[in-house]
Amino acid sequence: MTQRSTRILIVDDDVETCRLIEELIAAPGRELCHAYDATVAIGLARDKPFDLVVSDINLNGPDSGLDVLHAFKAANPSCEVLLISGFGTLETAVQAIRAGAFDYISKPFNIGEIRAVVDRALARRTSDPVPPLPLAMDAPPPGIVGRTAGMLAVYKQIAYAADSTAPVLVVGESGTGKELVARAIHAHSRRATKPFVAINCGALAETLLESELFGHTRGAFTGAIADHKGVFEQAQGGTVLLDEIADTSPAMQVKLLRVLQEGEVDRVGGNEPVKVDVRVITATNRDIARMVAEGRFREDLFYRINVIPIKLPPLRERADDVPQLAEFFLRRYNTRFRKRIQGITESTMSLLKKYWWPGNIRELENLIERLVAVSDKDYISEEDLPLEFHFAQLEPRGTPTDSLFEDATNTFERNFILRALEKCGWNVTGTSEYLGIPLSTLKYKMDKLDVRQIAKRLRGA
Repeated sequence: MTQRSTRILIVDDDVETCRLIEELIAAPGRELCHAYDATVAIGLARDKPFDLVVSDINLNGPDSGLDVLHAFKAANPSCEVLLISGFGTLETAVQAIRAGAFDYISKPFNIGEIRAVVDRALARRTSDPVPPLPLAMDAPPPGIVGRTAGMLAVYKQIAYAADSTAPVLVVGESGTGKELVARAIHAHSRRATKPFVAINCGALAETLLESELFGHTRGAFTGAIADHKGVFEQAQGGTVLLDEIADTSPAMQVKLLRVLQEGEVDRVGGNEPVKVDVRVITATNRDIARMVAEGRFREDLFYRINVIPIKLPPLRERADDVPQLAEFFLRRYNTRFRKRIQGITESTMSLLKKYWWPGNIRELENLIERLVAVSDKDYISEEDLPLEFHFAQLEPRGTPTDSLFEDATNTFERNFILRALEKCGWNVTGTSEYLGIPLSTLKYKMDKLDVRQIAKRLRGA
């Protein structure tokens, strides 16, 4: 008996995109079809058997790629569905994964990635179909914003982690939103109706941390006038976030390992262990794997908490998300401060995208809060930004033969002179007196470093 060809349906309202995907995934033994809208695709789900559907999420018409996913899974659970989106959100990622999508990738997609995902999906079609997962909640905690490929990967990890009870380790620089990710996992999990309790392990002394984590009995120490439940008991049936887990002492790490392994806590001063049923999520801004290698964090605890790792990208690596984040915070603080600022000018947004953001999203939020609080204009513009945001767009003006040291020196001198000029009201003579250097020397350096043009631009900002 001759085996039939593998049938693949490509759904996209852009004809050229359909053709491109067809060219990328074409192979002997594959029969490729296409549909340019969701309605046609849904009709094909009832009429013809397909092994794989590759569909855009955002399609013209009332139906979306999610509707295509539901239709094909209802008609044939063994059919794999790959969704593609240029506007990924956490809600969409969770809905897609939980409804049975094989994967969810972003546009513009990598050629090698889409070929590899299609190959994996077709390889899995011979195994038992994976049933859709029930949705726990539709709305994530506010504040998770971003549509870049890096954030789409995080959304998928949240969706996969939400249905599991396995420990999750969230790593990322300070200010990247690790607690928001933990809350999103909880909100989309089967534990969503139970408590979510977070504690910063690095903010408390060890004796106090032990009491806050595990609780204490009356009389356990001076001031313990009543029994106290720790965060593990407070979160019974729900989720505990242990933030800054890498800051715990070796002794505390031993106690945390016992909780994870045995599912019980020992209250300070107590005689009997207390059973707890919690989902544990840990977070850190440190290189915890390196700490393990250096003997500064227990290896057995690391493997216990690192079952599902989620790494958050710093804001500088997702600059295209800055406008969406800035607008989100603008709306938040417009409401809080009862302002009516309509937006941020395009040139200002360009400066924000070029900034390094050492404090990540927390720094961006702080900036927008400050600008909204003091602004009485309709739009936030370049002149409202602190001077360092203007410096961020400046590149060394050296020649290709300049060394890294010369570039760094020129940048430092340029910024130093600009700050002095600003302090002196942009008066060159007054600035030379303030710096204690001859006027001719200052003018020479200003010409050499293009300070005059930059100063003119900043004064006009």
